[in-house]
Amino acid sequence: MVALLAMAVLAVVLLPQLWVRFTLDKHAAERPDLPGTGGELARHLLNRFDLPNVKVEMTDKGDHYDPKDKAVRLLKAHHDGKSLSAVAVATHEVAHALQDARGERMLALRQRLAEFAMWTDRGAGVFFIAAPVLAALVRSPAALIGVIGIGVALLAVRVIVTLVTLPVEVDASFSKALPILKDGSYLDERDLPAARSVLRAAAFTYVAGALISLVNLRRWARLLR
Repeated sequence: MVALLAMAVLAVVLLPQLWVRFTLDKHAAERPDLPGTGGELARHLLNRFDLPNVKVEMTDKGDHYDPKDKAVRLLKAHHDGKSLSAVAVATHEVAHALQDARGERMLALRQRLAEFAMWTDRGAGVFFIAAPVLAALVRSPAALIGVIGIGVALLAVRVIVTLVTLPVEVDASFSKALPILKDGSYLDERDLPAARSVLRAAAFTYVAGALISLVNLRRWARLLR
């Protein structure tokens, strides 16, 4: 029973990651008929929306928009590639730049929480390392429960970040990127369903992270019982 439960949890955590990877790879074939690369489209869109100061850069740390450096960063395959995945992902990241430029509150909230979560994650690690040491020194169950409780509360911040992130990503994909591609005629009508699939994958990239955070939180919360 325990083994089946562990397999179920593993499947829930891994399947979204596998689905995202499968979707991006499915539409990653080079399309010589497309007028430009993902990086070139990103640059064009940023200029079109009066964001010439936002940079377009290549990265090996995953596609993302950096609101601090004002930079759209794309993996090599999406920066240099002429594929539906490259086009859709580049437009999705430009959509985040638009959210930032327009001062949309959810993106700003996500950014503040993400910065705070970097510190709480470190704090949680310290607390969980300290828990058994403290228990051995103090020999007090109450002290152990208190330390674990603080660690769980710190981990909960990461869960909140992922919950805030999801509507930000959905907005970027379907309220901004898809209309841009459709209304601007950047893709042929027959390519829009594939672009929609890629944009859905881009939006739900963080679901796997949310599930992992929830699993970790649940595991540590059980120690409080």
